Amino acid sequence: MSTTADDRLITGTRGEVLRTDVVDGFGTVTVRVLDPEGDLTTIHPWMTAPRARFWGLQGLTAQELCDLYAYVDGLTTHHAFLVCRDDVPFMLLQTYLPEHDPVGECYEPESGDVGMHFFLGEHVATREEQWAILLRTFVGFVLGPPSARRIVVEPDVRNARSLAVLEMLGFERGRQITLPDKTAQLAFLDRVRAETTLNRMCANLPRTGVHD
Repeated sequence: MSTTADDRLITGTRGEVLRTDVVDGFGTVTVRVLDPEGDLTTIHPWMTAPRARFWGLQGLTAQELCDLYAYVDGLTTHHAFLVCRDDVPFMLLQTYLPEHDPVGECYEPESGDVGMHFFLGEHVATREEQWAILLRTFVGFVLGPPSARRIVVEPDVRNARSLAVLEMLGFERGRQITLPDKTAQLAFLDRVRAETTLNRMCANLPRTGVHD
C-alpha cells in the first residue's frame, strides 16, 4: 500500500487488499485494487446493465472496458477498487484528484479534496445497513489519509437514486456544473459531517473491528 505525493490517495498493486473491516453479523469487508483483467467478468456486467446508464459505459465491449481500466491503473491521479464482502465483490469504488480531472475546471478544489465515484453492483444488506457499512469504508479508506479532508462527488442531476443516497450519507449539495458528458450536481462530505452521519447511522448496527 502507498499514497500519492501529497498523501491524499491510497493506492497499491493490482489485487492488493488495502483495507479490512470485520463487521459482526455481516462479514469481512475489504477494499482491494481493481485488476482490469482478473475482475473483468465482475465489472463488465455491472457497467453494461441498464441501471449503470449514468456511467456512460454501456456500449463498451469487455475488451474496451478492460482497456479503459488498464489505462486508469497506469495513472497516479485516478484509482479504482472493488469493495468486497467475504471476498465477493459488491461495489466499484474510484478515487481521484479533482484538480487532475474535468471537475476541477468547474469549481475551485481545496487542498484536501478527494474525488470519488461509486457503483453498487450487488445488494448485500438492507438499505440502511448497507450504506452505514459503506460509509464506514468511505470514512476509513477515502478519508483515511491525513491530507484527505473532504470527499467530492458529481453525479448526473438526473440520477435521483444516487442523489438520495448522498443525502442519506450526509453530503452537502453545492452547485450544478456542466461536464463534457453530463450536467452534474456537486456535493461534498467533510470529516465532521462524515463522522456525525456515521455515528447516527451506526448507532444501532453491529460493532466493527477494523484492521488496516
